[in-house]
Amino acid sequence: MSGLTSSLPRTIDQVLADARARLRRLSPGEAAAASRQGAVLVDIRPAAQRAAEGEIPGTLIVERNVLEWRFDPACDARLPIARYDLQVIVVCSEGYTSSLAAAALQDLGLARATDLAGGFQAWAASGLPVRAVQIPSAQSAADQSSVS
Repeated sequence: MSGLTSSLPRTIDQVLADARARLRRLSPGEAAAASRQGAVLVDIRPAAQRAAEGEIPGTLIVERNVLEWRFDPACDARLPIARYDLQVIVVCSEGYTSSLAAAALQDLGLARATDLAGGFQAWAASGLPVRAVQIPSAQSAADQSSVS
């Protein structure tokens, strides 16, 4: 045996259900209250999606492809706030990718990691604060960096 727990294929629906079974997912109101009490809202959506949809004021932007490295307290690439007892509430657009990401953070030992049920869409629909995002184009960013 190679040490794998199962060699049977699983569907993404099964993987998602297993991830969510470990989480105490938060409603938008619960996430807002937890944030006021020190939890960190982490938006994992790509820049283009945030530009199209908007964002939650005060969220920490950590795109999905680097999330585990930024929150692993044992990693050299970690954020200064990364610690095992940190409450992290992961936000995506609709609450699917965030469930998988929160479970991955739990796998790293962040036992209080969870996600926002319904994602950014649920937050916005609940009337909680959102703001438009201005993402500079690559050309305008290059123009700004050349001005000294």
